Amino acid sequence: MNELSDIGKLPDHVLIEIFIRTGVSEWRHISCVDNHWSSIFHSQCFWQAALSFTYPFAHPSNTWPGPIPLPDSPKRRFMALYISQHILASDPQIQVEEVVGHTYLFLKEQLQLSIMPPHSGILHGTIIDQFIACGKSRDIAHEVASLVWLAVLDNLEENHYTFYLLKRLAQEGDIFLPYPYSRAVKVQWRVFEKLFTDFRDCFNHVDYYDILACAKSRFQPIPSAWLGY
Repeated sequence: MNELSDIGKLPDHVLIEIFIRTGVSEWRHISCVDNHWSSIFHSQCFWQAALSFTYPFAHPSNTWPGPIPLPDSPKRRFMALYISQHILASDPQIQVEEVVGHTYLFLKEQLQLSIMPPHSGILHGTIIDQFIACGKSRDIAHEVASLVWLAVLDNLEENHYTFYLLKRLAQEGDIFLPYPYSRAVKVQWRVFEKLFTDFRDCFNHVDYYDILACAKSRFQPIPSAWLGY
């Protein structure tokens, strides 16, 4: 207790230098120690220091081509880089880039809007346009957009709102769009897979057979694990 009291007497800039050297997974716990420490984690100074320490070569850009707005805070930039490095780095051909992590944040926020989210086709087209505007080829834009979709779907909270969101995505009508604006089959498959595995208990009789009919219209054959209400 005395050691904690002594640490609490340190100036904020020293505390920040200590905190940014701990694991990111510990920041939530540290911020709960007291109100003052919590305020440090909400300050621009902390996130700018964390950004400079963890990603020293990530320089801000004055321009950001494409339809997704330019990141407007060091916290947002840190989160985008961290997500790109730790959540979206499954493909060694995909570089750790701020635009990839920021697109993840954009898609997740749009899908979690309290009012009706935009049509998934519009969101997907926006993401594709963003990557093409940043210089990626159509093939890479299509692949990275698919990785972003899969990562967002896998990191949604398991609650009733997510169930209704996934159900809406499953029931959205197919609109033929040229490559690369056509959504990957693996993304559509993941929507149904999550519904029939993670959210099976949320279905009523009518919902289940409606979604099953949508799945059968898109995929043949469908897994036996999806059958049986």
